[in-house]
Amino acid sequence: MVFFDLDGTLLDSNGVWLDIDVAFLGRHGIAPVPEDYTWYVTHHSAPDAARYTRERFGLPETAEEIQAAWLDMAREAYSRRLALKPGARALLERCRKEGTPMAVLTSCIPELCRAALGRHGVLDWFQGLVFTQNAGLEKGDPALYRWAAERFHTAPQACILLEDSPGYCAAAQAAGFFVAGVRDPLYAGREREVQAACRSWVEDLRCLPPELEERLFGRSS
Repeated sequence: MVFFDLDGTLLDSNGVWLDIDVAFLGRHGIAPVPEDYTWYVTHHSAPDAARYTRERFGLPETAEEIQAAWLDMAREAYSRRLALKPGARALLERCRKEGTPMAVLTSCIPELCRAALGRHGVLDWFQGLVFTQNAGLEKGDPALYRWAAERFHTAPQACILLEDSPGYCAAAQAAGFFVAGVRDPLYAGREREVQAACRSWVEDLRCLPPELEERLFGRSS
């Protein structure tokens, strides 16, 4: 079973969340966006990030209202604008053609995830979508990856994850997954950190490294 992260791995979307943070906090007179705030919300699910945002800045909105505001700001981008990363569609097509079972494992808001994948016509290519909200676990917790593997009746050691975040790569590796780190501009300057947490490193989805080719398709190109 191969699991794909969504934001920053399959979908070129990490930048839109930085824009949303600037716009949302700007409405409340908060500028610039604190770097430690960006780190926190990037590494947690939307419900947890919304609770943190409310508490961090003492906002009058409830966590649910904050999350709804984010959803409104992101809906148009996910349903109409955001592109798949170069090579993502071809890789998914190849996995599908060769019978490699696939799932998405993401902390993205479910509605947005489905909208983006549906727009690109690949939603029904996956055996399932695993949302951190449903698991009640964060992506930095190795237990999430063991839970995801169990959901598909697969041993963690038989699972592959493609992921751009260094922390999430490390957590999946700790759970026993074969992890391939995917380069994304959000983590520019942290490539060595990602590589240290992975078994494979993907500079570009259009050109997979031999060890990942072998894991995915039983051979190297």
